[in-house]
Amino acid sequence: MQDLTENFVELIRRAATDLPADMQQALEKAKAQEESGSAAEGALDTILRNVEMARANATPICQDTGTPIFEIHYPLGVSPRQVTEQIRKACAVATERAYLRPNAVDSLSGKNSGDNTGIDYPTIHFHEWDEDAIQVDLLLKGGGCENVSTQYKLPDSGLGAGRDLDGVRKVVLDAVNKAQGLGCAPGVLGVAIGGDRGSSYVKSKQQLLRPLDDANPEPELADLEERLLEEGNQLGIGPMGFGGKTTLLGVKAGALHRLPASFFVSVAYMCWANRRAQMRVVGEEVTYA
Repeated sequence: MQDLTENFVELIRRAATDLPADMQQALEKAKAQEESGSAAEGALDTILRNVEMARANATPICQDTGTPIFEIHYPLGVSPRQVTEQIRKACAVATERAYLRPNAVDSLSGKNSGDNTGIDYPTIHFHEWDEDAIQVDLLLKGGGCENVSTQYKLPDSGLGAGRDLDGVRKVVLDAVNKAQGLGCAPGVLGVAIGGDRGSSYVKSKQQLLRPLDDANPEPELADLEERLLEEGNQLGIGPMGFGGKTTLLGVKAGALHRLPASFFVSVAYMCWANRRAQMRVVGEEVTYA
């Protein structure tokens, strides 16, 4: 396969510096709904001006450029090892060019590698498929919103949450309420229902790659997403916790099979800087979205 290192650098640049159109439109809509002159409107106005400046100057939208999470679909014959090597090199180059802040810290020594590479860093998940193309989705997951992401185990007697979708609704709203403004609201929620502890967390983050205006193919989950978005915004937490009508910009949910003894619900909280980008490689042609 061809060397895609520079293409991966460009993918990182786009994710770090250019907020997706659906996210910007949601922020603009949220600003229009807030009370004129309120702290909520002011916070959203500052966010939107920051988005435009970052795009114009090709500089990071947020000083915390987050953990790079790559979801890669590839055809038979492509070497995941070679792709991994190119991505790690691209992360080092992107750090040198200041698209990424050095974020990879050795958990034992406390030392920063300085180039966003380390043990299982960045995060890369491979999925073989039947298409004759490579598709790479990149999510940059910031630390502040990662710190308020969480996982519940149903039933939860303290919240009166049983092993059903209403129980899922209760724990997700509890997560939003506990986060308050610490996750840099307004946020987007990725919710995973079921699985084991590890697969549930992975699935919840994968939901954050979905565009805000897509439709969940599962009617029950589509209804849950809509209800959580509505009820989350009724909490009154608002942008950055200043109060207001906009606490959430979107909710995306997925489900996994689980063990009879376990019922996990994972909530991946993403800040307003929901930085994601996509790259497709067909033959020698590379396109971005």
